[in-house]
Amino acid sequence: STTEKPILLNNIADAEAFVSGAEVAVIGFFQDPQSPEAEQFRLAAGQIPEVPFGLSSSAAVLSHYGVSANTVTLFRRVDNDRRDLDMNNRDVDAKKMIRFIRINELRLVTEYDPVTAIGVMQSSLELNLLLITDKMSPKHPERMRKFRAAAELYKGKILFILLDSNLKSNERVMSYFQLKKSQLPALAIFHTPDDEHEVLTPDEISIERVQDFCNRFLQ
Repeated sequence: STTEKPILLNNIADAEAFVSGAEVAVIGFFQDPQSPEAEQFRLAAGQIPEVPFGLSSSAAVLSHYGVSANTVTLFRRVDNDRRDLDMNNRDVDAKKMIRFIRINELRLVTEYDPVTAIGVMQSSLELNLLLITDKMSPKHPERMRKFRAAAELYKGKILFILLDSNLKSNERVMSYFQLKKSQLPALAIFHTPDDEHEVLTPDEISIERVQDFCNRFLQ
């Protein structure tokens, strides 16, 4: 895109519209937008094109979000949560910021890998629904479309996760649910506090099937 990143947010209304307009949004709160910390923030913004970045030096905006200057905050819609990174620590650079964002950027459907796993564990949502499937399958885009549509219905209640069966690091998860590749695609729902879980191996993924599976487990 030709727009400058990050976008300057001069008042509370702009900041709120910016946060509500994306699944994941990041705002850097800096007293001095030309400081070395703000410069590192711009570097990070340039390397994560798919996440919108905003920058604010407005005292009203900082106070509205209850942050002090030199804080990077990630807002996510999936569980209405936010994560703050204190930039006053001298050794926080663009690389650390990128890692902080990658760990915490949970989406309506989050793809599970060793980095996002940390954010998934820290989510305030206690229910996780996994779609365990082969991303290389020609049916994958359609499956994802339906899984995403179902995720919209459980926003703030269930964290929807995509688990690619081709990733070696995901084999442990598959063996935990006692699944073989021949049984995929599979849905697995998991309640983190007590490890209670259920697995379904449907012929195909549909919005109704996902809903039915989630509602039965919730009951």
